[in-house]
Amino acid sequence: MKKIGFSTGLFLFVLFIQNTFSQVTDIDGNTYKTIIIGKQEWMAENLNVEHYRNGDPIPQIQDKDEWANLTTGAWCYYENNSENGVIYGKLYNWYAVMDPRGLAPEGWHIPDDEEWNVIINFLGGAETAGKEMKNSSGWSEGGNGTNSNGFTGLPGGYRNQDGYFSNIGKNGIFWSTTAFNEKSAWFRNLIGSISDVYRPNYFFVNGLSVRCVKD
Repeated sequence: MKKIGFSTGLFLFVLFIQNTFSQVTDIDGNTYKTIIIGKQEWMAENLNVEHYRNGDPIPQIQDKDEWANLTTGAWCYYENNSENGVIYGKLYNWYAVMDPRGLAPEGWHIPDDEEWNVIINFLGGAETAGKEMKNSSGWSEGGNGTNSNGFTGLPGGYRNQDGYFSNIGKNGIFWSTTAFNEKSAWFRNLIGSISDVYRPNYFFVNGLSVRCVKD
């Protein structure tokens, strides 16, 4: 929430501008807050669905070796603990993101690299937007943001190409649909200790959080 103050004569007027959330529901009946940021409408929560849009199940893979050898869509909870899913949603590999059966709710999609650029530029650019996008609580080591726009970025960590989990509480890492090469794709990384939004690429088999943007 933003607060704007101004004075006229002896009077002080304070105007509160509250982020206004809407909602969207996925194929499993999970409901997510959504928020308009600039000209885009984004989910303000991480995706937590376990079926594609057509109703087909997305496999949950717990074993690290099985995860590391995947070439098809899958999801997991961080450290295979469903309690983490309540806060951070699920981690998906890029194969699930790109499956033609559809991971996002009807009328929504996973953002491509340019759509991430749009929100980041609207929030002041990659060097400062991270602080604006991070939630105002839940980040470790003093890494909380302002969440001034309602994006509510959460530090859900990730699962690497070897099947190991890392950095819950420290990193919020979100897929894009844009491939870097035949083995990896671009993503966006919010890091608790800094204000930047990083744009690295990871192997398709990595498990990252997913946000959706409205068509």
